[in-house]
Amino acid sequence: MKHSILVASLLAVSLLAAGCQQLLPQHDEPLDTAANQCLSEIPSLETNGCLLESWVAFGLAAQRGDVVWRENILAELDGDTARQRLARAVVLSWAERERWKDASEIYKADLAAAPSQLQPLLRQWLNGLEGRRALVDEIAASKSARNRAIQERDALAEKLDALTAIEQSINSRQQ
Repeated sequence: MKHSILVASLLAVSLLAAGCQQLLPQHDEPLDTAANQCLSEIPSLETNGCLLESWVAFGLAAQRGDVVWRENILAELDGDTARQRLARAVVLSWAERERWKDASEIYKADLAAAPSQLQPLLRQWLNGLEGRRALVDEIAASKSARNRAIQERDALAEKLDALTAIEQSINSRQQ
């Protein structure tokens, strides 16, 4: 059993390494414009060999970036092209919660404008964003319900104290 798992793992690693080798440019080939776009900070929507790689790298940068980085990138993305809007959605989806709704709306509006090979990744990011939004809403609803339960408990405790005082008064009169 251990042997078959080890063989399967080695096979997977070698296949992955072989696949990654195909993505790397050969040293004897000059860099073309598509390869230069792979290196840009804001990814392109042009279908090329690094479309997914560049968007994943941008998504990771947006997730790891700080407020200053996000604001600088958002300033660069102040246009209405599909590329700018989708990149803005990626950045906003990792910004403050107040901006998540804007990111969601942009994703939904412009997802179809992305190349078909990029759409599943963008859809996955949208679904993740919607999941985070739902969890935040659920947490807020849970906190609200907890606060209501605490208020009801406190009100019942006051009534119980008042009833206990009345009972003690009645018992003291009967003695």
